[in-house]
Amino acid sequence: MNTFEQFETGKLVLPKTEQPFSTLPWAPHPTFEGVDLKHLITAKDTNGKFSYHLVRIAANKKIGLHTHETQIETHEVIAGSGRCFNAQKEYPYTVGMISIFAAGAEHAVIAGPDGLSLFAKFIPALC
Repeated sequence: MNTFEQFETGKLVLPKTEQPFSTLPWAPHPTFEGVDLKHLITAKDTNGKFSYHLVRIAANKKIGLHTHETQIETHEVIAGSGRCFNAQKEYPYTVGMISIFAAGAEHAVIAGPDGLSLFAKFIPALC
């Protein structure tokens, strides 16, 4: 079982509650085909301070060029491979890599032939 698959049996532990990840649904990305999201912790849980999400990108699909004007975004590559475009530079995405996107920085992600799985974090929260 790879690290990404282990998130399915993991859980969020907070002082007043525990949330098994297996009870959280996957949802299709509202804009990008072949991209699914699992919202692990959202703005309502953190008073808008941060949010954590699992991102699953199907083989050869992409999250197209976009920006988040007010959020810093991070990606931790936890399965698969692909490419990332960050502020007009291209980087290979391989397991163990972390990318940080400044607020307002244009970025995009393209999955390789084996797909790509990310742990994404936003500060302040995206949703």
